Amino acid sequence: MRDVKRGVLYGAGAYALWGLFPLYWPLLKPAGAAEILAHRIMWSLITVAAVLAVTRNWGWIRALRARQLGLLTLAAVMISVNWGVFIYAVNSGRTIEAALGYFINPLISVVFGVAVFRERLRAWQWGAVGLGAAAVVLLTADYGEPPWIALILAFSFGVYGLLKKFANMPSAESLGVETAAMFVPALVLALTLEGRGDAAFGHAGPGHATLLATAGLVTAFPLMMFNAAAIRLPLSMIGMLQYLAPALQFLIGLLVQGEEMPASRWTGFLLVWLALIVLTWDGLRTARRTARIPEPVSEAA
Repeated sequence: MRDVKRGVLYGAGAYALWGLFPLYWPLLKPAGAAEILAHRIMWSLITVAAVLAVTRNWGWIRALRARQLGLLTLAAVMISVNWGVFIYAVNSGRTIEAALGYFINPLISVVFGVAVFRERLRAWQWGAVGLGAAAVVLLTADYGEPPWIALILAFSFGVYGLLKKFANMPSAESLGVETAAMFVPALVLALTLEGRGDAAFGHAGPGHATLLATAGLVTAFPLMMFNAAAIRLPLSMIGMLQYLAPALQFLIGLLVQGEEMPASRWTGFLLVWLALIVLTWDGLRTARRTARIPEPVSEAA
């Protein structure tokens, strides 16, 4: 029971920190989204390397297989796209649309289950996917174009999760490989911006430089909290906690940053939330039914 309580605290803490990201990235202005992304990657690698050095956990490097390295390199590209688009969205006044992407993400995961793992969806799952598709159509009409930021965030994070599942590595070690794979491109980008005179790092005061450097800690700390939660909690509880992050992002966009929410947009979001309620209810109901089915007793027993 104590482990479960700790798991809930770790999980809620991780998702709450991710939900509060829209308050952090604007602090890094006048740095642009590209420069923030470059520093986030570089400082994340330094942070993770420090954590691994403290724990003296280096044996996994020798066990790293070529297939895992390839999968994690692709995952690094996906998460870099996700990070960059999210930072751009928040710093350009589109936090609510970014939150929509993470609300849509569980529905994308269901679609990937069908497309990649040939899973057969239950009727309620099909209903949830249908509601999500209707919401995207409605929001496309409202925005005048598809909600590209939301869709890119949802698909990039969905593909990232898929690649991580196939790679099957712990979070800190995985993040170390991913940030190492993107370190050189990030460094080249940072030096290019510096050479063009477009960089803010080192030119906006020591406080700003310190904030950019803390991007590594801000990235790694909630990830480690999530990993601590994942080993203590059932998947169904993790699934319930995951909605905390986009809910906080949505509230920050609406109440703190004052983004517009016309009636038609509210309708689209309500459809997405209804889809998530249906998906969650169906998942919990199925989990309870599975738990009631007794395991077969073996002949040896």
